[in-house]
Amino acid sequence: MSKAPDHKPQLWALVDCATFYCSCERLFRPDLANKPVVVLSNNDGCVVALTPEAKALGFKRGDVFFKNRERLDTAGVTVFSSNYALYGDISRRVIMAMESLVPQVYQYSIDEAFIPLPGPLAAQAYEVGTAIVDRVAQWVGAPVRAGIGPTRTLAKLANHWAKKLGPVFQLQAPSSPLEDILDKTPVEDIWGVGGRIAAKLRRMNVNTARELRDLEPALAGRLFNVLTEATIFELRGSQRLTSDLLPGPRKTMVQSRSFGRRITEYNDLAEALAHHCAVAGERLRRENLRAGGLSIFFGSGYHDDKPFQTGATVNLSRPTNHTGQLIKAASLALERSFVAGHKYQKAGIMLFELVDEAAPQRPSLFGPPPEVVRGQKLMAALDTINSRYGRDTVRYSAQGDLDPQWGLRRDKLSEISTTDWAGLPKVNA
Repeated sequence: MSKAPDHKPQLWALVDCATFYCSCERLFRPDLANKPVVVLSNNDGCVVALTPEAKALGFKRGDVFFKNRERLDTAGVTVFSSNYALYGDISRRVIMAMESLVPQVYQYSIDEAFIPLPGPLAAQAYEVGTAIVDRVAQWVGAPVRAGIGPTRTLAKLANHWAKKLGPVFQLQAPSSPLEDILDKTPVEDIWGVGGRIAAKLRRMNVNTARELRDLEPALAGRLFNVLTEATIFELRGSQRLTSDLLPGPRKTMVQSRSFGRRITEYNDLAEALAHHCAVAGERLRRENLRAGGLSIFFGSGYHDDKPFQTGATVNLSRPTNHTGQLIKAASLALERSFVAGHKYQKAGIMLFELVDEAAPQRPSLFGPPPEVVRGQKLMAALDTINSRYGRDTVRYSAQGDLDPQWGLRRDKLSEISTTDWAGLPKVNA
């Protein structure tokens, strides 16, 4: 997540993409407009995204695919495997479209972004929201919604109601419409109120957003935390979510995945771990972080007769986000921990002791070692090429084949129509 500034604009907008994964798939399948579509999790395990048409047929997020395959077929639902390369590229294009209209866009997740609206932009907030919705539709084709409010919490709430009242919906504080919406919104639907806090609030007979807003802030701070206290002020229209209350730089990063089939060979595990290192290295560089150490873990299924889990940790000589160094560390850890004779179902890595890339390194009289400078240039070139021509255009040989036997099971995968020449839509004249 990109952190928003501590200065206070008059209004905030939260823009998100409607049923994002499904919308990405529909971009290149116009025949699926207004038809039921679902997207599956890794290894085609369960439903993670679905259109309103699919919900109307009784399907819901979390439905196990193999148990519902016949129902989906009978109901005429189109099923897709998760295509994260496509979704990431469409997300980037959506952000670029928004940035063409407003000075600042702070991406919050793959399908959400906060936009500060100061001065003139705030004076025409509804028009700005409408222009963003129209621009993204015109440039990208993905449907988006915009919620506008005097605080980030109220903008998030407005966005929630834009699903019913949108695509652009603005809340003002104080106002009768706001009072009505706060009365109708369950407390657990408020951004920043987790399940445990919501359960405690309900035991205090605080069931709605209005009742939370009317709670004494200092009491909430003592009973819960400073974030809950700030949320109450935000619901009252006072901006309190400054950078120190937003999630700080992460301390660990995990990259893991279940295999499409069980594997037993050392080389297959090595390739899978190298792949995870490549993905994690790209994430580190994108978030301007370096890792001070790396752990690997792999094991059989937890429900096997004799489940087996193992792993190892390697401390890096200096914090790095160099993919090659991460792969080398993972390879060393695998040498220390591999045990033959098991059918492994999952493997992953965890990077720890993450530090900001700008943080000072160990002082050196002559500056950074030449190999560090060369490594930085190499990673910058790798990221530039892969960003322009698609992920894995340039990759480490340690990662193995592009489509390994141990890879994800994605029988319903759509083509990557925006980053792969082979996936370009074909028009028959």
